[in-house]
Amino acid sequence: MKSSEFPLLQKFLRKAFGNAAILVTPDPKNPLMGQVKLGERNLGKLSVDDEDGDRSFAFDIRLPVQRETLLEYLRMLFENPALKLVARGKKLDSVELNNGDDFLGVISADDPKMKSWTFQMAILDLDLEDL
Repeated sequence: MKSSEFPLLQKFLRKAFGNAAILVTPDPKNPLMGQVKLGERNLGKLSVDDEDGDRSFAFDIRLPVQRETLLEYLRMLFENPALKLVARGKKLDSVELNNGDDFLGVISADDPKMKSWTFQMAILDLDLEDL
């Protein structure tokens, strides 16, 4: 990842999640990745994808909670009551995460018992242009 991308990704994520405390920094163990923090807490990793000439980023967060507490956990984590979960048809092993009406990403179960989840968000280079 380029050093110039970290502040843009930080600004994008702050706006997307409605939390000005989100920090995006280079991953000290892997300079090709970024890490996302909320205060002292490591939220997840950012990776870059340059395939097909289009630049995009993937943001992943592990969520160590059961389905029943996902929304409460995310609202407390990001201090944002506007976050909401949206069903994905008949699928029970995944839901969409929105901030109000804005789609953020997909949360999928990590195991068949649905005791842990992973949030995945795609960020296109176009998303960073107007920041």
